Amino acid sequence: MKGMSSVLETQADALRVLLVGGSPQTCDVVFLKHLYAGCDLVVAVDRGLDAVLDAGLPCDLFCGDADSVGARGLLAVRRCEEGEPSEVLAVERYDPYKDFTDLSLALRAIDSRWGSIELVCTCLTGGRPDHALAALGCILRWGGPVCLEEQGFSGRLLRAGASWQMTGFQGSTFSFVCLSPVGVVSERGMEWELDHKRVELLSDLGISNIVTDDAEVTCHEGAIAAYLIR
Repeated sequence: MKGMSSVLETQADALRVLLVGGSPQTCDVVFLKHLYAGCDLVVAVDRGLDAVLDAGLPCDLFCGDADSVGARGLLAVRRCEEGEPSEVLAVERYDPYKDFTDLSLALRAIDSRWGSIELVCTCLTGGRPDHALAALGCILRWGGPVCLEEQGFSGRLLRAGASWQMTGFQGSTFSFVCLSPVGVVSERGMEWELDHKRVELLSDLGISNIVTDDAEVTCHEGAIAAYLIR
């Protein structure tokens, strides 16, 4: 986990939710505990509850139709729904025959309880490319800051006016992808730097840069996904 805490500390000292998604490829216990150390609340989305319970973490809110949750998690959900002592403190159970993903509905639930607070998202990208792309679309619509943390990378969703500072990651690979029809991006502290560069949707211009110093990426217009590869 060396260096990862530095990435998280670049965010403002505000209420954070650890959002654990239902990706088929989950993260290990040590990694999840490390992420939890920087968060205030835990929200599990369907299968993500299994990872939360395996790590021994509290679950402040479970959201999902429970179609991919293991036996222990399903029991915890049912106990909470029945008002019995449970490792899950609150449940939003959805009908599996729905028009929206569990993640989309979970984001609505978070917003209704705590507002557009900072999200630290994990277990969203592995094993299902269709789900990974849809998850990116869901969190792009989130009104607050978003950190993406998987065992292979750290990431940020940056909208117009937002920056990401990276300290102590010399030699690491950095990439960004434009998620809006047009974006305007600057990079410094990297082998190939940009100054208010116009970038089109899904352009490969920002792929595989190298961090050479204390670095920063700024999205001046549009929206981008930025990734620091571990």
